[in-house]
Amino acid sequence: MNILIADKFPAHWTEELKKRGHAVTLRPELDETTLPAAVADTEVLIVRSTKVPAAVINAAARLKLIIRAGAGFDTIDFKHAAQKGVAVCNCPGTNSIAVAELALGLLLALDRRLYHNTRDLNAGVWNKKEYSKARGLYGRTLGIIGLGHIGQEVAKRAQAFGMHLVAFDPYATADTFTRLNITPMADIYTLAAASDAVTVHLPDTPQTHGLFNQNFFSALKDGSTFINTARGGLVNTPDLIAAAKAKHLRVGLDVYENEPNATDNAFDFAPFADLDCFYGTHHIGASTDQAQDAVAECAVNIVDTFAQTGNFLHKVN
Repeated sequence: MNILIADKFPAHWTEELKKRGHAVTLRPELDETTLPAAVADTEVLIVRSTKVPAAVINAAARLKLIIRAGAGFDTIDFKHAAQKGVAVCNCPGTNSIAVAELALGLLLALDRRLYHNTRDLNAGVWNKKEYSKARGLYGRTLGIIGLGHIGQEVAKRAQAFGMHLVAFDPYATADTFTRLNITPMADIYTLAAASDAVTVHLPDTPQTHGLFNQNFFSALKDGSTFINTARGGLVNTPDLIAAAKAKHLRVGLDVYENEPNATDNAFDFAPFADLDCFYGTHHIGASTDQAQDAVAECAVNIVDTFAQTGNFLHKVN
């Protein structure tokens, strides 16, 4: 099969696809504007963060399958793909550990103000009195919104720190809450009021887009922590910033409403500049060697299954 990989992909898995008889083209420099000109003969398109709008699908007359090498698929016009008879598959659960690690990393960093610590020390400033002030995680309550693969991995790691766990997920089973020793909450607002820190692990859908707005942030405790390593579209950014200033929230984000594309290095930091304690990363939650290897293996398995049986693993449309 003719496979185009329009993103970074582990070299040994690229070679594995070739060994299995596929014609593979690796073009990580492509983006949504240049991709249409490159897909004319493509049967399988593999992407990570590269967007796949309708224009790409329309330009690919032979396209049968789009694989999102990751969990979320909101960067792909999967509804248009379905109309064109193109399957869209993802790789759920493969990057769960990596994203959970980053969420806990942000939580720890915000609690100990690690960026401020190292910034001052690197500038030759010793301020033990100021940075000896930390709440600690032990005995604190962590609210988890979304108990899918990632939320459950977060729960396991937070428990190791001795945190109490509450969660909201209308789709999670009672067994999941019991097995992980998590207290279920009626809604996101009661969860917010009960939590010292909240971490979000939801897909960005019409039902969840902008879910975290003024109503939610007003329910948070003053001085609490809000972490989003899921999707930027879940959060109303002006409402978050206003609440962070008014309630002295600590904010950790890996994702943003308007992220630069793969070829744009400019990021508008101005909205976050005046926050007391904001730590941001570059949408790197899934970017560990372990996660990328697992995601690539999943993508190869999807290709193989389709090539050998015509069936689609993890089809989302």
